[in-house]
Parts: sequence; C-alpha cells; structure tokens
Amino acid sequence: MRRLIFIVLGFTFIAGLAAGAPPAAAGPTLDGVREKGFVRCGVSGGLPGFSSPDAKGNWNGIDVDFCRAVASAVLGDPMKVKFVPLTAKQRFTALQSGELDLLSRNTTWTQTRDTRLGLNFAGVIYYDGQGFMVRKDLGVKSAKQLDGATVCINAGTTTELNAADYFRSNGMKYTPVTFEKSDEVVAAYDAGRCDAYTTDQSGLYAQRIKLKQPDAHVILPEIISKEPLGPLVRQGDDEWFNIVRWTLFAMINAEELGVTSKNARNLRAATTNPGIRRLLGVEGKLGENLNLSNQWAYDVVRHVGNYGEMFQRNLGPGTTLNIARGLNRLWSKGGVMYAPPVR
Repeated sequence: MRRLIFIVLGFTFIAGLAAGAPPAAAGPTLDGVREKGFVRCGVSGGLPGFSSPDAKGNWNGIDVDFCRAVASAVLGDPMKVKFVPLTAKQRFTALQSGELDLLSRNTTWTQTRDTRLGLNFAGVIYYDGQGFMVRKDLGVKSAKQLDGATVCINAGTTTELNAADYFRSNGMKYTPVTFEKSDEVVAAYDAGRCDAYTTDQSGLYAQRIKLKQPDAHVILPEIISKEPLGPLVRQGDDEWFNIVRWTLFAMINAEELGVTSKNARNLRAATTNPGIRRLLGVEGKLGENLNLSNQWAYDVVRHVGNYGEMFQRNLGPGTTLNIARGLNRLWSKGGVMYAPPVR
C-alpha cells in the first residue's frame, strides 16, 4: 500500500495506513481465549442481582451477563464462560496472576486501583454509593445517629475506608466488625453482632433478601460515597482492554438506539438507520478495529441484550431487588449512562 507522509508543525501524519489496513495480530489475551474456547471471568461468590449461582449452579446477575456479553463478542456464544467466584481479597491477585481474563465483580473504580495494581477499569456498569442498613426496632432514621455503633463491614474494601472517613468527618466513634467474605458479614449482622451493616447501597438491597426477616430492616437515606462499579482487565494488552470496553459501550449505544435482543435480527435485515447499521455490522468494517467479526456487537445484543435489558433483568422493578434505574438511566433520560458512538 502506498503511504503519504505529511509533516506539519512538527507532527507526522501517515495517510492511508488506517483505511483498509489489515487487522493487527491478536494479542495474548484474545489469543488465549480463542485457544481455550471460553472467557475466564472472576465474579462475586454470591451477591444477588450482580453475580450468584442458583440451586442448579447456573450463574445470574448483571456482572455475569457482562461476562456473557464479552464471550458473545469474542466467541459468538454467551455460554462460553468459566465463572470463578472470588472474595474481595482474592479478586485483584487472581486477575494479576493471569488466572482470569476479566474481573466483573462489583468493584469500585478508584485512582489507586487504576494506577498501582497493573489493572485497567474498562468502564462503569453500575453507578452506586455506600449506605447503611439497620434494624427498624433500633429507631435510627439517619446514619448520623450511629455514634458509638458497631458496624459490620467487608475487610479489604473501599467500604471499610469510606466508613472510617464518614465517622471521622462527622466526629463520631464506631467499632468495625470485619470479615473477608460477604456471607460472613451478613450472617454476623443478622445474628445481632452489629448495630449496622454498611456496603454499596445496591449490595444492601441484595443482601437484605438473605436475612431471616428482611422486612425488619431498613436502609438509611444517606449515600456517603461514590462507587462506580466496573469490569477490570490487566494493563499491557490494549486490544483486550478495547474489546471489553467497547462491549459495554455497544450495550449502552444499543439501548439509546432502541436495539434489543428481540428486534436486533429484524433491524439488522431491514433498518435504514446508519447508526444501527454500523452497530449491527451491516455497514462499515468496525469489527476489524477490535480483531473481531463484524457482527460482534450484533452477537452481544441478540444474546444478552442492551444495557437497559441487562439492568431490568437483574436489578430493576419486578425483580427481588426492585432497584430504580436512578443514575444508571441513559444520559438522555436524566441519568449518567453515556457511551462514545460506534462509528
């Protein structure tokens, strides 16, 4: 291919290199996934709505669905995933060591985690914030009434750090009761070992349904932190990072464009909307940019759905968690969910 090189004000531009250029050789993670035929995905061991196995061992949840979406994009099959349940303490080491291809485990994006662990966050699946749950008969209406309380917390999490900041900044004292596993924290709270339980508010809704008397507990109104939860990959493999990130972006764009798991096939065959045609692989060769099939996003949506379908199926009204979309609505609907265009 002929290339034209322009030097303008010290910048060098190579014309003709991108257009029609062959895709680069697959990176190590994509190669490994294709060779073994499945995606190794780290998840929580049991957080309803996010990742938990049912009685038959089938995994469900928004984090689980995202793993299936990545498998759909790469392998064309949402079932080609091996789920690896991990505690909060285990999760980063498992990804760093190469045990996983992807960590999709209700993990908060922070500056330290994004820069010091050799990992990259690929986006935000759920915008959350930390809260508190107490027994109704305690008579507490606000977190600011928890001075002197004992509080059940997951060890080694941002939850632990946020609680310390909150009590310190409000001049209150508390006694943390920490456990490594979420089920241990919930069991301790349910047994009355703590006055309050704190974690991400979505986690409070998820864990409340496990309590002996769910209706005897109330979630307090205060949100004490920002908890953008998202998937992680190892640093150093930009191709895999792009695949995971654009899988999420494709699901958000699909909801905005009105493309669902139910109508994707018909729209792919009949739509004249250029944005939908690009998303579903009818126009352009955008799959080449990711070293994937041109119908990668179509496979994601038809197998798993758009972002809204994924949210509703696992967390929304009508589910046991019954969580409103809130901040997780599309930007055009009053939320903050926003993705760059697929073009």
